[in-house]
Amino acid sequence: MGQIGPGFLNLPYRPEKPRTDGLTHVLDKGLSQAGLQSLIGTAGACIDIVKLGWGTAYVSDGVRAKVELCRRAGINLCPGGTLLEICDSQHRIDDYVRWLQRLGVTHVEVSNGALGMPTEHKRALIRRLAGDFTVLSECGSKNPLADVVSVDWVAEMAGDLEAGASLLIAEARESGTVGLYRETGEVRAELVEALVAELPVERIIFEAPRKDQQAWFIRRLGPAASLGNIASDEVIALETLRLGLRSDTLDLLPPVDVPDPDPQP
Repeated sequence: MGQIGPGFLNLPYRPEKPRTDGLTHVLDKGLSQAGLQSLIGTAGACIDIVKLGWGTAYVSDGVRAKVELCRRAGINLCPGGTLLEICDSQHRIDDYVRWLQRLGVTHVEVSNGALGMPTEHKRALIRRLAGDFTVLSECGSKNPLADVVSVDWVAEMAGDLEAGASLLIAEARESGTVGLYRETGEVRAELVEALVAELPVERIIFEAPRKDQQAWFIRRLGPAASLGNIASDEVIALETLRLGLRSDTLDLLPPVDVPDPDPQP
């Protein structure tokens, strides 16, 4: 990302954009163009993907302008997977694709956690869309009562990669209380360990809307942890966690050599 701040501190390594790990995936719940421009002006170097949450892209004015703002800043913009699920359920995927292409969108999320789309149909959509878009595949139900079985998540994610997905998103919703997390927000550590052991971790974006969840992943995977569903006003705060500039991750700071005292005459 280039030099951070004034440059006199010894901080953990962060690669420049475009990055292949340590991605920050931001949830846009309806930012105005001016709001997005302000966010990019403050934190653009920290942001890799902006997700237009749920169906907000369908009811917002100025989506094309937001796509262009992001493109100029080296940020990829992607609509939410729930919108795709609705389009699929109404047999409107062709219309959806043409609309995204008119907007200049290059990334698309494919999910099956809202309407319960069969896994094989999800994979067929990934294969269909991967020829024209970079596909982000989301795994995990939005239902807080759904069973969370590590081996099933691994199998679904591995199959989605094989079908053509470029990135995988581990579900948590905006609340951070489903999927990756228990109802309390506690990380399902056994699930994360299974994913990390069996899948290329650099291809997984772990949704982590809460500070304690972000800190957990950064402490487990380092600054290279790719984290998603980050609130727009929490981007800079997340970057301080990655760089050891917040009390939760101070121990990530590299050791500093202590100079020898001046020799006695």
